[in-house]
Amino acid sequence: MIKKEELKNSTVNEIIDEYPYTESFFDGQKLAVDDGDKSLREIFADLTVEEMEDVVFDVDQFADSLASHIRNMQEFLGENDSVVGTLSILAGKDKDGELENYDKLDIKSGEIISIVGPTGSGKSRLLADIEWTAQGDTPTERQILINDEVPDKKWRFTGGKKLVAQLSQNMNFVMDLSVIEFLNLHAESRLIDNQEEVVERIFAEANQLAGEQFSRDAQITSLSGGQSRALMIADTAILSSSPIILIDEIENAGINREKALELLVGEEKVVLMATHDPILALMGDKRIIINNGGIKDIIKTTAEEKELMQELKVLDKVMTDLREDLRYGKNLSRINDELAAVKNA
Repeated sequence: MIKKEELKNSTVNEIIDEYPYTESFFDGQKLAVDDGDKSLREIFADLTVEEMEDVVFDVDQFADSLASHIRNMQEFLGENDSVVGTLSILAGKDKDGELENYDKLDIKSGEIISIVGPTGSGKSRLLADIEWTAQGDTPTERQILINDEVPDKKWRFTGGKKLVAQLSQNMNFVMDLSVIEFLNLHAESRLIDNQEEVVERIFAEANQLAGEQFSRDAQITSLSGGQSRALMIADTAILSSSPIILIDEIENAGINREKALELLVGEEKVVLMATHDPILALMGDKRIIINNGGIKDIIKTTAEEKELMQELKVLDKVMTDLREDLRYGKNLSRINDELAAVKNA
């Protein structure tokens, strides 16, 4: 919350450092600021009678106007909505109207939750309930809480609010821009100070995730599915203000799945992913079991399962190498040696 008294006692330089977009506000006022190290209170106290007549408002009115400007900019940028300590899912009903087999699931910032179940079991419905911040008004009758409170309705009905970012299976760009132009455009819209540094980091991380490298000058409309997904995951993790990330079947993206999840969680976001991949399922801190439209169980990943996941990763690498060798027409004889090594491990 912006406190008027704190603004009055802060220096102009302190205010601009914390809220960079206020620099244009000060420039647009008739208030002459000769010393940025003076507080607003000190600046108004030093005004002459003639200067006060030109300014026409006092320090309280100026602080009110400045606070309003900051709130408007925060709302535009989504900064007010970025703090999610806990996402809670309260039980609803399955397709038969039976109560789900739990009361309340709390998910902390920085946690990964995998959602597993047969095709058509209701995984996408759960993701939709979270995106919609359902309040008993969806077919499942689930309720979503943020920090143990009913979410503000603006998160549901205002397009500019970005509580949730969703990465769907298909990423289709429609703007004819290069990768760097696209990233710069997004960074500019966020009004960040270190734009060049952030853009370069996103580009580097995206190429770490992608199975095939791409250049800065590559047109985003020409990127492969895996490259597009890698770019959007890196962009979402680093530049998006959305604190909750929903992912649908990342295993089909042709990217480094483990690095993608590490990047997202490293930015202190809540990550929920619907998946059929056993490795991704075990990478989650917990996994939600969905069947017949309802949550049937919530299982915490054990240490033994984490060990099993490491073995599955070895097998997965063999399959990945095989696909790459087939793609580039290489001899597959070495695969026998790798399989033998796995069997003997």
